[in-house]
Amino acid sequence: MSINTKLSVGIHILALLDTNKENVNTSEYMASSINTNPAVVRKITGLLRNAGMVEARPGVAGAKLAKPIAGITLLDVYRAVNPEHGTDLFSMHNNPNPDCLIGRHVQTSLESHFAAAQRALELELEKVTVGDIVHDIMAMEHDGSLSGS
Repeated sequence: MSINTKLSVGIHILALLDTNKENVNTSEYMASSINTNPAVVRKITGLLRNAGMVEARPGVAGAKLAKPIAGITLLDVYRAVNPEHGTDLFSMHNNPNPDCLIGRHVQTSLESHFAAAQRALELELEKVTVGDIVHDIMAMEHDGSLSGS
């Protein structure tokens, strides 16, 4: 089960905006590349706009980068597209049964492990920029590679 796809969609949008600077980047165009609904693109683009990464106006076709992708880390994108969850990768389930051995202690046991996983994720995402991703994509295209492996 995947946590969500907002991060990859956000990175996809930013990469498209960088590589298609000379054209109008409508939500329909971007949705066709991402293979999703334009409403999803508009929602994620709005989150990226709120974070200062994208310039877009509701009701006006087209979006563009608000700053260079070399200065946008994957951690920046992660934080931008997940505002409702803060920066927590994992959420705890609510109100486990205190009358159950596991229910009484599972959250406390998991907290430190979840925090460590969160720190590891953030450290890795902070090392990579959207510019690095676009560079990788262009190299794969140039080399004729079909996958990143």
